[in-house]
Amino acid sequence: MAVIPKILVFAGSIRAGACSGRTADVAQKELAMQGAEVTRISLADYPLPILDEDLEKEKGVPENVFKLARQIAAHDGLLIATPEYNGSIPPLLKNTIDWVSRVRTDGGRSFRPFTGKPAGLCSSSKGHFAGVRCINHLRAVLVRCQMEVVTPECSVPEGGNAFDDDGNFRDERLNRSMEHLCRTLIETSRLLSTRIEA
Repeated sequence: MAVIPKILVFAGSIRAGACSGRTADVAQKELAMQGAEVTRISLADYPLPILDEDLEKEKGVPENVFKLARQIAAHDGLLIATPEYNGSIPPLLKNTIDWVSRVRTDGGRSFRPFTGKPAGLCSSSKGHFAGVRCINHLRAVLVRCQMEVVTPECSVPEGGNAFDDDGNFRDERLNRSMEHLCRTLIETSRLLSTRIEA
């Protein structure tokens, strides 16, 4: 019997009505429709200081980093929907990734939540470029963190007009792109699962 993969979904923005949040909504629905067990979180629930090695040396890695790291570890794959800030990764998302990458142990055991974890990426912007510059930067960062980033991606241009009243994509091309991304992420997550039950 095939294992039902658990996928963690979040957006790189916590702004109300953000295109990245709405894109994450579409991803969440598509993943569930394809049979994944989906957990949706908000980075607002894991507030973190700006990464500072002096702070880390003085106080250690913040508990919210460990909470998020354990969430990641408890899932087979990760889907991130990111906005684009000045052609690159938004500070909230980059700071979160940087903090989680600092986790080395948990309760005395070796613990690297990103290593070998499959990830799928979406991007969005209000303009024509659909966040493609950001998604390329994000892909490079996550590969550097030893994640297994799947090749298909879903980039949403003209975010203000991309969604209908039910929160679905208006453009059939985007629907096909999201379907392909989610299918590949589910298959890869099932194949490469390193899930650590919480």
